[in-house]
Amino acid sequence: MISFARSLAALGAVLASTSALAQVPALLPVPAEVRAGQGALAIGGKTGLLVPEGDAGARNAAERFAALVAETRGLKLAIAPRAAAPAIRFVRAATGKPESYRLDVTPRGATITAGDDAGLLYGAVTLWQAMTQVPGKGAVRVPAFGVVDAPRFGWRGLMLDSARHFQSPAYVRKLIDWMAVNKLNTFHWHLVDDQGWRIEIKRYPKLTEVSGWRHPATAAGAPQLPQVGGFYTQDEIRAIVAYAAARGIRIVPEIEMPGHALAAIRAYPELGTGVAIPPGTESDWGVFPWLYNVEDSTFEFLENVLDEVIDLFPSKYIHVGGDEAVKDQWKGSPRIQERMKAIGIPDETALQALFMHRIGEHLTKRGRKLIGWDEILEGGEVPADATITSWRGIEGAITAAKSGHDAVLSPAPTLYVNHRQGMGDNEPPGRLEVIDLKTVYAFEPIPAEIPEAQRHHVLGLQANLWTEHTRTEERASLQFFPRAAAVAEIGWSAKGKRDFGGFVERVVPQMARMRDLGLEASTAAFDVKPSFDFAPSSNRVTVSLANQVGLKMRYTTDGSSVTAKSPVYSRPFVAKLPFELKAEPILAGRPVPGGIAQSVTRQSLYRRSDEALKTCTNKVVLALEDDYPASGERAVFVSDIFNPCWLWEKAPVGDAKQIAVTVGQIPFNFQVGKDRDGIKFMPPESPEGEFVVYADKCQGPRLATLPLAPAAGNPGLTRLVGSLAPRAGTATLCITYTAKGVEPLWAIDAVELVP
Repeated sequence: MISFARSLAALGAVLASTSALAQVPALLPVPAEVRAGQGALAIGGKTGLLVPEGDAGARNAAERFAALVAETRGLKLAIAPRAAAPAIRFVRAATGKPESYRLDVTPRGATITAGDDAGLLYGAVTLWQAMTQVPGKGAVRVPAFGVVDAPRFGWRGLMLDSARHFQSPAYVRKLIDWMAVNKLNTFHWHLVDDQGWRIEIKRYPKLTEVSGWRHPATAAGAPQLPQVGGFYTQDEIRAIVAYAAARGIRIVPEIEMPGHALAAIRAYPELGTGVAIPPGTESDWGVFPWLYNVEDSTFEFLENVLDEVIDLFPSKYIHVGGDEAVKDQWKGSPRIQERMKAIGIPDETALQALFMHRIGEHLTKRGRKLIGWDEILEGGEVPADATITSWRGIEGAITAAKSGHDAVLSPAPTLYVNHRQGMGDNEPPGRLEVIDLKTVYAFEPIPAEIPEAQRHHVLGLQANLWTEHTRTEERASLQFFPRAAAVAEIGWSAKGKRDFGGFVERVVPQMARMRDLGLEASTAAFDVKPSFDFAPSSNRVTVSLANQVGLKMRYTTDGSSVTAKSPVYSRPFVAKLPFELKAEPILAGRPVPGGIAQSVTRQSLYRRSDEALKTCTNKVVLALEDDYPASGERAVFVSDIFNPCWLWEKAPVGDAKQIAVTVGQIPFNFQVGKDRDGIKFMPPESPEGEFVVYADKCQGPRLATLPLAPAAGNPGLTRLVGSLAPRAGTATLCITYTAKGVEPLWAIDAVELVP
């Protein structure tokens, strides 16, 4: 792999060699107006930072700028009352809309002008980006240039789900730093869900004592995984809120209701409808049926919780969820049905609307605004000032705007960054429908269906990271970036200013400078993906190379390093087995992250990882992490949980005598309701079951049977080997297994043909 730091050093040499680019820095998000100047400004240790006396906002912007410069260039700049050398001035003056700014860089100094604190911060970020076009430490010369800039939307956000998996306060602060340098301004914090309650509520301590912790699900017979969890104390939250505010970021907290309420009901069962919670349910994923009841005592609980939340978060918006509230328990509760009849409520959807209306009234009394997922539009009782987060596509935003409600766009799957960015073996677990960088960047937040007169109701957009399958903070970072930078540019830059090719040229150095801020971003967008067309009777392979963003690539096949003299890939080429393939994507003639180096042998072509297989169906395809071992590396399995079945197309079976399938078992910990009854398997031929291999997409003859007995007692990976019926040439292999039910869920790690 090529590091972002090395990539920027190489790329910067090229960019600096062209006078036009040297005069106008590559900035992200792309500004509204940029102009080249004459000469350059030298910024060194003696450069002073000048702020208006008594202007706390300007001083904060100067301090943030100095901190960024110190972290990335090791250069210490100080606020001074005056400066003999050229200085960087922070000036308070009107610049138009909120968050706008002007930046003027000349050989005599730099001036950041803005009418509000956020504008001063963003001007400082722009100047910092100009100082870090090429990595290095110490003093730097910045070509003279000017910027007049303002955001397109006032809501440019990320949502972090801390309920499914807890992230440390230190990580949350890092994420806030990364947001700030991309001019993202809204952090939607999902603090409550079925799997965990992450916010300390003084009045109800069992919320965190009981529901701040859980044991992850494990397959039967596997060692139980250690308890996981955690919660944020009120003091920690106050500190994080202040930290974010100093960086121009508001935090919008989310307390889910009436659904996604299992954590609260675990702690205080009287909040539910009396339906018992089976042990371990909190470790499942999916849509749960447990809802709050509608007793006055429950509303008192929720209002008390919200009062403590309001005291912690100054945001005018309080998110109350409202999504995926399965009404089965309400329908089955005689008490709730009696209440509905007494107050004349026609159905459970209307009851949820009334529920939300009552919560909205309480927030209004406290001077706050209710925001919820688009389901709160249903039922006819939407609070008049409610804001909608449109996640089931864009339809929620269209309906909201047409009916006079503000809306934020976060449609699934386009802005759901829990989806994988690629299909490489090193991709973190998550949903399998690939949402790559180009797909995110192409999103337009204002649907054409919204009339011009109502388009002001579109506040902006955000990307959501749901963390069911994001166990670590490192994985969260990979899933957010660089896609979050695309969201930032969509939210900030005018539609006509955006260009994906230009964005790629700017996001590479952006990720490199953010590496000095502690970010390890995904390289999936740039990764070279080879494919091999191979016939068993031949000793030659046709090699194709590709990457998601269409960058040119250089390659070698003799084991030598890729250099500027290596051939540029233009079409598939033929190589003789065995060979060493090395390839690197290039931008402006220089390497960028995503290079590969791998040995290609006859045996390697007889092997496929699960990422290289196809699933037979695409009902709910996930990349699921193994539940073993408790520490260390675990396998990640690609599977359709409703139909575990895999296809190996063009498998070179012609001279294969055996087939080896490496398998693992994981718990079926999914709340899928009655859909679970529809998951069917062929009956097993032995007590433990068996993997079976068919030809021609499961319609042809059975080619192999691999009993599961050797794997049944192994919580880790097991390699099953069996004879393969003779078959000429290549074939599509269909691989599935027999079972009595979904526990455990078997999955494939790799398949190998043995000549």
